[in-house]
Amino acid sequence: MLLLLLLALPIQAADRLPNTQVLDFDGADLSTWLMDGAHEFVERKIAASRGGRSKFWNADDASPEAYRRSLDPNRDRLKTIIGVVDERLPSRLEIFGDDLRAALVVRGEHYSVKQVRWNVLPGFSAEGLLVEPAGSAVANLILFPDADDSPEEVIGAGNPERYRGVRRLASNGFRILIPTPISRAKLDTNDRRLKRSDQTCREWIYRQAFHMGRHVIGYEVQSVMAGVDWFRSQHPNLRIGVAGHGEGGLVVFYAAAVDTRISSVTVSGYFGPRENVWQEPIYRNIWSLLREFDDALIAALIHPRSLHIAHGNHPIIRGHKGETTQPSTNEMLSEFQRISKRSKATITVSPSQESHHVLASLDELGMSLGRDHIRKGMVHPGIPLPESVRAARHERVFRGMETHVQSLVRASEHVRSEFFAVRVLPELRNWRWTTLKTHKLQNAETFIEGAREFRRKFHDEAMGSFDEPFFPANPRTRKIAETDQWTAYDVVLQVYPELIAWGALVLPKDLKPGEKRPVVVCQHGRNGVPLDTINRNLSAYNDFAARLAERGFITFAPHNLYRGEDRYRWLDRKANTIGATLFSFIIAQHDQILRWLGSLPFVDANRIAFYGLSYGGETAVRVPTILEGYCLSICSGDFNQWTRKIAATDQPFSFMRTIEWEMPYWNLGHTFDYAEMAYLMIPRPFMVERGHHDGVGRDHWVAHEYAKVRWLYAQLGMVDKTEIEFFQGGHSINGEGTFEFLHKHLNWPRR
Repeated sequence: MLLLLLLALPIQAADRLPNTQVLDFDGADLSTWLMDGAHEFVERKIAASRGGRSKFWNADDASPEAYRRSLDPNRDRLKTIIGVVDERLPSRLEIFGDDLRAALVVRGEHYSVKQVRWNVLPGFSAEGLLVEPAGSAVANLILFPDADDSPEEVIGAGNPERYRGVRRLASNGFRILIPTPISRAKLDTNDRRLKRSDQTCREWIYRQAFHMGRHVIGYEVQSVMAGVDWFRSQHPNLRIGVAGHGEGGLVVFYAAAVDTRISSVTVSGYFGPRENVWQEPIYRNIWSLLREFDDALIAALIHPRSLHIAHGNHPIIRGHKGETTQPSTNEMLSEFQRISKRSKATITVSPSQESHHVLASLDELGMSLGRDHIRKGMVHPGIPLPESVRAARHERVFRGMETHVQSLVRASEHVRSEFFAVRVLPELRNWRWTTLKTHKLQNAETFIEGAREFRRKFHDEAMGSFDEPFFPANPRTRKIAETDQWTAYDVVLQVYPELIAWGALVLPKDLKPGEKRPVVVCQHGRNGVPLDTINRNLSAYNDFAARLAERGFITFAPHNLYRGEDRYRWLDRKANTIGATLFSFIIAQHDQILRWLGSLPFVDANRIAFYGLSYGGETAVRVPTILEGYCLSICSGDFNQWTRKIAATDQPFSFMRTIEWEMPYWNLGHTFDYAEMAYLMIPRPFMVERGHHDGVGRDHWVAHEYAKVRWLYAQLGMVDKTEIEFFQGGHSINGEGTFEFLHKHLNWPRR
């Protein structure tokens, strides 16, 4: 009793908490310290990924066929993370144009050029040019341009020197298919909000596709593979090669890695070390790429087929939420030398980094496809198609990709149901109203046990987890505010060597020796800090951490990393490369916070609740669902139909139209929306707080998504553990029904 009294009494006046060190900071912003450490931590993990990739690879060199089979699992995983997962439509290619003149573009002595389109996926067709030789073709070639080039430029329009080697191959009997790439041009829009988001056409597809487990890269790879389908159906005995420059070089490199029907590939303007891929344009962001792959290892998927790397002028891109630079010859050669010596990989280094003849010589590719000698000097005139025709063609390809993604968005609710609820509680699979006339409750224990695996999936595969043990917390504290009812302390805990957790602990002054009280963790939103929830008189938060302390709860206001605008977005980008997200850090920090709070002598570790607004409400359906140390959760100002909120292009307040480019989570639309996340709270209580005028969403969206949550709680006999409160207000803490919910489920008397 004396020990407890000594622990309790100093809380009222001490400059720090008992059994903690003094938080003696140099005056810099604690949030900056935390953010700097997070960046240092993830950069260390990225650097370490290079040495960890080998564990995913187990090549069998006994024969070419054994080698291919042994790397098929790696090939399948690469296909998955670039979104090449949909079955393509039956092969069909047609000559296409607004009139006969547009369809047959050029007819010359050695080849003709036609405008064509070919099936790829439902709602999406690729389009471009088909170059047909005058006689029998010696081989088939798909040549993918850089994103700033049109198929016409590849075969001669505007800049006839740029792709000179292509025209020479066309004159030497090669059939060439040239797809239209998605442009890097900025979106042409009068929508002020969308214009402010500063998106390119490639980013527009990337954002919506990423959340649905697809990718603009994957769609273009599918276009190449659909071209291969057609070549194989029409000319099964001819070899197929691919070549590309810049963004097109990336596409054909990946296409050859995942499609073993391709015999030979030439990559220009894209090859080198990828540890800084997070610095490249956002539409190159590939989930978990560096955990298993780099350019040398992707080349391993092409072996023993022919790979030629042309190192010359790389497209230099600026201002695309990332940029590209020209890798030095040494950097590129260092990566090239990591390719197995047994590989049929060769490299050409341009003597001039300013050279624009990026694909000027494709002779090696031509000869690898069966041509003994490439005749020179056979070039047709440029392509006469006007810019309006090219622009209309690009628009159709662009909108076709969007159409396919949006079909996934609309169907996603059924996919998630199959993914989650059906597997966790199989008896619900074929339920019908007629079979539930007895209103029989379902087995809660079956659901709770089945949900454990999905909690792990949500953590590891959706949010991302770090495989690293926590450091000792080493708490450091200092008093930051005081009233006659409570005292607030800054608390800093160590999580990893570089990463800290920071928050403000608010202790009621009427704590009695030996008493253990419930804790409410009060989470701020975007660009907030802990004191915003305590004594800043902000209308959004209404000082709810302090108000709850005045009701006798202990409260803790953690600092989450979504402050500093693009600094946290770049943190998320870095983390994505190793299969992590912003919430990978936040979950780890909260895990350490829960451990520390539970160790305090005046805290009841079984009664720690979570209550967050806005981005804090987003946290409320991500962190407590994973960390079972939270006994309940309240989501305020955020609960939504998340898939539509993130990826739907027909909603004016979708994140597709805002500056929040970090919001898409890889394939989350097919696995977890807010209902599925909330299911993981069962059997713990869960509540939603929603202002009628909150622009985050619409009441009927919120009600529809929440109805699924309440329905499942009801089927499991727990309907008294979930509530929703609508109030006449906006994006703010209302603090009425939610406070009652806390008193009820934390078993704390009302004052």
